[in-house]
Amino acid sequence: VQLVESGGGLLQPGGSLRLTCAASGFTFSNYRMSWYRQGPGKGRELVATITSAGGSTNSADSVKGRFIITRNNIKNTVYLQMNSLHPADQAVYYCYTSYNDGSWGQGTQVTVSS
Repeated sequence: VQLVESGGGLLQPGGSLRLTCAASGFTFSNYRMSWYRQGPGKGRELVATITSAGGSTNSADSVKGRFIITRNNIKNTVYLQMNSLHPADQAVYYCYTSYNDGSWGQGTQVTVSS
């Protein structure tokens, strides 16, 4: 199983960013996918989840209305569109699949600072 995140970076408050997670090594379209994040000095928290076919999503209250999770089962990729970023959104963002009792990507850093 391999999950490779990309798209992180440094941006100012109010900016937008799209994270990408490329998956391989399992039947991607069979599994729910999630994004988590871990901010400085904080525990890892669930940001958003999307069902296997992409028909249903869930997101944390702190990002509702700003972040959108989508997936492409042809490209074996899951995305996180992040809008109106706050400094509190600064974190390492991780891709997660429940396949094989759970697998994580290596993470991508998002820094929000003026």
